[in-house]
Amino acid sequence: MKLFFSLLLLLSTIISLSRHCIARGGLWGSVPSGLNTSGGASHARHLFEDHQTQSQTSTFDLSGGYMTNSDLEMAIKDFGRRCSNISRIYSIGKSVNGVPLATLIVENIHLHILPSLNPDGFSLRRRNNANDIDLNRDFPDQFFPINENEDARQPETRAIMNWLREIKFTASATLHGGALVANYPWDGTQDKRTNYYGCPDDDTFRFMASIYSHSHHNMSASTEFLGGITNGAAWYPIYGGMQDWNYIHAGCFELTLEVSDNKWPKAAELPVLWNYNKMSMLNLVASLVKTGVHGRIFSSVDGRPLPGSITIKRINYTVRAGKHLGNYHRLLVPRERYEVIATMPGYKSKNTSIWLDKGPMTVDFILDPEVSVKGAVLQNIYDCNCSTKCKLGFVEFPWGAHLEVCFVLILILGFICFYQRRIRVNSVGPKRTAV
Repeated sequence: MKLFFSLLLLLSTIISLSRHCIARGGLWGSVPSGLNTSGGASHARHLFEDHQTQSQTSTFDLSGGYMTNSDLEMAIKDFGRRCSNISRIYSIGKSVNGVPLATLIVENIHLHILPSLNPDGFSLRRRNNANDIDLNRDFPDQFFPINENEDARQPETRAIMNWLREIKFTASATLHGGALVANYPWDGTQDKRTNYYGCPDDDTFRFMASIYSHSHHNMSASTEFLGGITNGAAWYPIYGGMQDWNYIHAGCFELTLEVSDNKWPKAAELPVLWNYNKMSMLNLVASLVKTGVHGRIFSSVDGRPLPGSITIKRINYTVRAGKHLGNYHRLLVPRERYEVIATMPGYKSKNTSIWLDKGPMTVDFILDPEVSVKGAVLQNIYDCNCSTKCKLGFVEFPWGAHLEVCFVLILILGFICFYQRRIRVNSVGPKRTAV
């Protein structure tokens, strides 16, 4: 789809130009300096004469306006179906604005959208929920023991926590109001002071926040926040927030996006806010596909997926692979060199060096089981199929690490049998002749 849609952009240029000349009757604009025109004065160039009537030009206006990209896509698909014997659809590249982005997202990413984390508070037009609790202070905190009893937390908080435990999210973003900035972890500090406190993936978070800010209409031009981004603890520390909890406990890279200086913008301003943030949202989601390293972890014994872990040298953070598919996705800053390490209990770890250029990289790991000193393969703690493996293990047991023990037992049993036989022979005595 993305290859196909790139061609539509080229065709839209050709079709739009021709339709513009025919339907609108001319091109407007200033004449370049040095160009001689009649009368010596600069004026707009027209394709049709001024005395041409409206009825004459209206016959060319067949569509009533320009075709949108969606209209062009439908037209090209229809043309391809009707003329498949003499035509084919292909791509020669992408535009500056990357029109294929929508298809890139829907074909490669599972998107989950939660319209409101605090619907009760929204109905009451206040920050807190119906219990008058600020949900963005209700999560477990890494620095201070806040709400350690999960049952005592708000139902909205528990729902979010269970949701992120159930689904393995790579990244997330929450939309807030009250400022215009892209906020990233950490949100608090150990001493509660207001200063910059970066998480292990500080570079990656700055990269993600900058993608959003620079794609925004005016966020990156902020005079308050350099580049339109900020570390949460450097702005003002909070504790019990969702952003840090997602990163620590759910393996989810989350940004807090402050999209409006007004916490309750007027309804008439919402379309403007959407236009200002639309490309930022799309580019942020697309960056999950276009950057980082991903792949799967397998066992060299039988080829099955392993729920191992991925770490990056010099970055103190672990990404866990999926339980069923052994798949992982690790967000990283592009144009850097990394050493990727795959680990799994009961298996030897493996590592490889990669260079992330302009796109993502796929790296699959095949791990070998650990072997004891005597040569026996250790049992994987995640094995659950005992129908065949246990039988094989029973057969191989005497000839593995316990070969010496078995040999000693055989010698002992042989000696006992030999000794008992000698006793029986001696107890019979010599034969005597009957009288």
